[in-house]
Amino acid sequence: MAQPVRLRVHVSEPFDFERQNDGADLFGTTLDSAEPDADEWVIDLDGWFRLGDGDYDVVLVAPRYVGEQLSRVFDSILGFPVRIAHRVPDGWRFAMTGMLSLAPPPDESAPDGPADQN
Repeated sequence: MAQPVRLRVHVSEPFDFERQNDGADLFGTTLDSAEPDADEWVIDLDGWFRLGDGDYDVVLVAPRYVGEQLSRVFDSILGFPVRIAHRVPDGWRFAMTGMLSLAPPPDESAPDGPADQN
């Protein structure tokens, strides 16, 4: 059985994504990377993000450029350019672009709440 791969999705468009959310980075896992010829990967996010009036906890990523394969993320140093979709009633809507990269495992020792600012 394939192990889930932990990924980081850095959203660069829409330009105000970071302002509406806690940042521009989304972290999550996928099992779709086990299929080498997959054109799209569904990533289950660790948290959620807001886009427009909706909250989402899963994204679909696809290569940004024709002829590319998502598996190239394993060979990239800085990231791999992707189109990012969120779920809508009729399926998926590509409304964002960004970079996909491998992410370290989550830090289990981090506190659950925000750090004390004293």
